[in-house]
Amino acid sequence: MALRTEFTELMGITHPIVSAPMGGVAGGALAAAVSEGGGLGLVGGSRADTEWVERELRIVTERTEKPWGIGFLAWGAGLEAVERALAFGPRAVLVGFGDPRPIAELVRAAGAALIVMVTDMAEAEQAMAVGADVIVAQGTESGGHGARQGRSTLTFVPAVVDRAGATPVLAAGGIADGRGLAAVLTLGAAGALVGTRFQASLEALADPYTAKAVLEAHGEDTERSALLDIVRDSDWPSRYTARTLTHPILDRWRGRDDELARDSAAKQEYLRAVDSGELPQTVWASEAVDLIGSLEPAADLVATLAADAETALRRATGR
Repeated sequence: MALRTEFTELMGITHPIVSAPMGGVAGGALAAAVSEGGGLGLVGGSRADTEWVERELRIVTERTEKPWGIGFLAWGAGLEAVERALAFGPRAVLVGFGDPRPIAELVRAAGAALIVMVTDMAEAEQAMAVGADVIVAQGTESGGHGARQGRSTLTFVPAVVDRAGATPVLAAGGIADGRGLAAVLTLGAAGALVGTRFQASLEALADPYTAKAVLEAHGEDTERSALLDIVRDSDWPSRYTARTLTHPILDRWRGRDDELARDSAAKQEYLRAVDSGELPQTVWASEAVDLIGSLEPAADLVATLAADAETALRRATGR
């Protein structure tokens, strides 16, 4: 059984698997490895300085001739940075978390496919209105940022599929093995966007502490909150919170978001404590961390996800 979908046909790839453009983690080496493995690798272009992005884009173009892409935050990406990235010739550009229209115009002019990530039905409607080539429906199980009042992948993905019509939909949120990929394909998705599983890959730009934390964590060790954005004075829009592993800041300030926002001394102390090693770093992680037990080459992960999904689908159908 070959997992051919509308998405694999559109992108010219072998497997309906996309690596998430995780900021600071999804560099050129990871994106190239995923693409070489038959998926679609995405470089995390948002919030990073232009020099970093261009260095990573040079890496991906040097290491693969297969389709690859880049992701941007709709609310935080400068149009000049997007234009410079498009000059490297990505096959696709993912835009999420905000109004995609300004970036969409540049993507279309460059001839790349426009992928829009959505976290609720209003954003799905906006993606359809802007003419997205592909929509990513992100469930609240996902690691990193997502909707403050999100819906689960199991219910949200088919709702977006029904609304999207002929537009391919990818599922995101809590997908870390072939069973998850098989499940979302049966929901009508044309593939999956996978983050945390690729964060625990050899090519990811994750430090040893983060990799070890992901490998040892369980789903109940994760929590969705705005506190770690607030304490860092991050300018993420308030409608989006982040799922991370448990952290002392969450235990100390839970339910006191507004108080922490006003406490400049607490924020300064947090930065000092992280720099000195007294407090751990923030680790973005999905509820699917239970399913991640080893660091693997990203290309091998793509192959394993695809093969295990085929096995799961055959088992489910009795074939």
